[in-house]
Amino acid sequence: MGKPTGFKEFAREGLSYAPVADRITHYREFLTLPKDMATQGARCMDCGIPFCHNGCPVDNIIPDWNDLVFRDDWKRAVEVLHSTNNFPEFTGRICPAPCEEACTLNLIGDAVTIKNIELSIVEKGWEEGWITPQIAEHKTGRKVAIVGSGPAGLACAQQLARAGHDAVVFEKNDRIGGLMRYGIPNFKFDKKIIDRRLEQMRAEGVDFRTSKHIGVDISAKQLLDEFDAVVLSGGSEKPRDLPLKGRNELSGIHFAMEFLTQQTKAVLGDDIPPEELISAEGKHVIVIGGGDTGSDCIGTSNRHGAASVTQLEILPQPPETPDKLMTWPNWPMKMRTSTSQEEGCVRDFSVSTKRLIGDKGRIKAIECVRVDWAQDENGQWKMSEIEGSEFELKADLVLLAMGFMHPVHEGMLEELGVEKDGRGNVAAGTNDYQTSADKVFSAGDMRRGQSLVVWAIREGRQCARAVDTFLTGSSELPR
Repeated sequence: MGKPTGFKEFAREGLSYAPVADRITHYREFLTLPKDMATQGARCMDCGIPFCHNGCPVDNIIPDWNDLVFRDDWKRAVEVLHSTNNFPEFTGRICPAPCEEACTLNLIGDAVTIKNIELSIVEKGWEEGWITPQIAEHKTGRKVAIVGSGPAGLACAQQLARAGHDAVVFEKNDRIGGLMRYGIPNFKFDKKIIDRRLEQMRAEGVDFRTSKHIGVDISAKQLLDEFDAVVLSGGSEKPRDLPLKGRNELSGIHFAMEFLTQQTKAVLGDDIPPEELISAEGKHVIVIGGGDTGSDCIGTSNRHGAASVTQLEILPQPPETPDKLMTWPNWPMKMRTSTSQEEGCVRDFSVSTKRLIGDKGRIKAIECVRVDWAQDENGQWKMSEIEGSEFELKADLVLLAMGFMHPVHEGMLEELGVEKDGRGNVAAGTNDYQTSADKVFSAGDMRRGQSLVVWAIREGRQCARAVDTFLTGSSELPR
């Protein structure tokens, strides 16, 4: 490394954010990157074994581009960054950065700001005009249909187009991007970032077809007839529900994605009929689920002007500081507070919802109970309700953010007849990515279950190599 003692000399400098009072008045991004990234790159240690590589699902060559930033060789850093990741501007914004948890420096202090350096590199690349279309020199004449335009589908399509294949992306929604487009609020991820990359991909030959729901608007058989290979790269979109009395009878109870999708469409300029509008303005909002989607519901509710926001998590509150000697370099369970949670909410842990209480057909309150978690004789964690711990919370709007079970089976998957794994996901290998159906492949959340954007990018890239090999007998695409 260019500065072997940098980790001793320089402190970690993270992102800075606009004040809460200002940022909750709009839906724009509110982060600011540090100006001196060379110093942050200098903190990367000459640690011998870069565990950050293992922590990163796309195997980013992190020490190399950290050193290049320190040496002010930004153009080369852009090239190294893109050698493993098609969309570092996506992961630089919304990845939870498992690489930083695996950073060797994290054992003794504050990890290198890997995610921020990544974002700085790619934004420098766009600013300088270094990121340009990579158009294939020769066309193969083979056509591949990619169903789903989330990060897995986009990564797969871009790689296949660069290999010379005709890549056609089918998206059931009216805009490209999948849940990355509609499931993540603009204040966290400006959708212009997606559009900028789509321009590059169109120039590379990727054909995007929106409002095309395979299995509804177009039969899956038609794709098999018209294309040499089909990649299923949709999301894990079957939400986990709350099967309580009144769930379907009371108004004011919605899945998180109903709420977030509608809000993003409104921000993008779509007209939402007043009778269909899901608004948190002036309401007591209950968010059930403690993950990122629940956090996005909090940020959106606060921008609506909610009277109060309470987030419930059925799992226990994690420790503020993990035992790094026990957890490193793996992802630790620790208390994390998002920017949306900082903007205002009550967080309650070890809470289960028991009853939905309505008045004149609308939700008015929920009854909860506190739960205890203990290991049985086999070491399995079991939950039990604490007797006498019931309590009520006022609720005008309940948002269910409890994750997803598996992809939607009705329609395309049933028509194709692909085998599923024990969790209801499409069964496909992690080397060939082939399903049980001839010339049908699968990658991303539809194959592995709900996961991170960075995992989707990895699977899309690897699936592209598998499809290229299937079509031509070999592949020079990176795995």
